[in-house]
Amino acid sequence: MRIALKNNDLEVCFKELGGELASIKDQDGIEYLWQGDAQYWSGQAPVLFPICGSVRNDTTLYRPQGVGKIPRHGLVRKKNFELVEQTEDRVTFGIEDTEETYQQYPYHFRLEISYQLLGKKIQVTYRVYHLGDEGVMPFFVGGHPGFNCPLMADEGFEDYYLEFEQEETCSIPKSYPETGLLNVFDRTPFLQQEKILNLNYDLFQKDAITLDCLQSRSVTLRSRKHEKGISVHFPDFSNLIIWTTPNKGPFIALEPWSGLSTSLEESDYLEYKKQVRLLPAGQVAELVFEIEIL
Repeated sequence: MRIALKNNDLEVCFKELGGELASIKDQDGIEYLWQGDAQYWSGQAPVLFPICGSVRNDTTLYRPQGVGKIPRHGLVRKKNFELVEQTEDRVTFGIEDTEETYQQYPYHFRLEISYQLLGKKIQVTYRVYHLGDEGVMPFFVGGHPGFNCPLMADEGFEDYYLEFEQEETCSIPKSYPETGLLNVFDRTPFLQQEKILNLNYDLFQKDAITLDCLQSRSVTLRSRKHEKGISVHFPDFSNLIIWTTPNKGPFIALEPWSGLSTSLEESDYLEYKKQVRLLPAGQVAELVFEIEIL
């Protein structure tokens, strides 16, 4: 079943597998969302829950006694979501825990994802429900949208740059691609009073760029050859991950994450991880980001 929203500016399509975006086109027919290619990356815009990134050996510990296996980016990105609601300008998908997920993540949860068209913006809202009767539920949630880069046939990846909302001075933690883990105390200077990051594939030879110290809560992908571009606004998220594949994938992922992969000094208890959200029983948490087509 084709699931789509359309207004005077955009036509946006979705799929129930993963509850994710499948296409973003403007009124000129330009496709902004990466369409997936196994040569580079077969994904498009997966939803990350209840972890973002990786945990050590894909294993989590829970109190008082519990252990689970959670693969990179979580448990829901390859699951079918229910189409909860579709209106003229909004679509909502939902998924709840199953016996299978409960064995790996021992909490009763519901995750809803709403996409709303607001002119040239797509507002993405995650709602996380703790359906249990007691205790707190540790979780992380995030987006992983990939965007075509370049957008036009007559340009290249290096014709693009990222423009941050503010001048940034920051360092980035060391990453370990073979495990997906980080060392947040082993850091490399990255931006020095800069708003502009020129894109080139050498930036990604050692995996994704983890921006966990940004002041900006907005980033824009721009071309030097035309005015079309994409902004991602992420006020509710502490981290922005920037990624493409080292074999020169023609896309760039701009990923708002509420938390990070496990750092080498962290324990394997999910509730003790940095930036974890602890949701009381019967409560709901809401996080929002926006994709704006320029």
